[in-house]
Amino acid sequence: MGLELPLKPFFGVMGVAPPKGWGRITSIAPQASAGNLDNKELGAGATLFLPVFTEGGLFSCGDGHGCQGDGEVNVTAIETALQGTFEFIVRDDLHFTWPRAETPTHHITMGMDPDLDQCAVKALREMIALLGEKASLSHADAYMLCSLAGDLHVTQTVNGSKGIHMMMDKAYVKAGAPN
Repeated sequence: MGLELPLKPFFGVMGVAPPKGWGRITSIAPQASAGNLDNKELGAGATLFLPVFTEGGLFSCGDGHGCQGDGEVNVTAIETALQGTFEFIVRDDLHFTWPRAETPTHHITMGMDPDLDQCAVKALREMIALLGEKASLSHADAYMLCSLAGDLHVTQTVNGSKGIHMMMDKAYVKAGAPN
């Protein structure tokens, strides 16, 4: 093809162990414990927040991607080997259902489900909750801000459970916080 694409490496799979009651599961389909998120926003400098279900968390990662578009529409990115350095901090003050993330400029909420509509509902509900926590916005005000300034992106469409992430510029969250 002769096309050159800029590299923007990230791990496609990052997650913690699921609750014991879930039994043995695959990391291919993303879920509340994360797994195959394939979220290109989770590169160097991003912070990923994961609900921890098992003592010690048991984090694992892999599926290095050199570059990928939102949606990973044909089950592959520029696959590559990656090495990473991770810092783990246990936060007892956070309570959420689905993985969340932050970049230097955005808050990110995620939803995973076989149905993209349900993914969007989950990502939106998580962002509404995040805006309530971070900016003390009412449910109605947070919902309105999501419609005006939140960006829904199709994270992936290829692994049984699909993914949507909502991005909210941190400047809007600071502006919405009470003085």
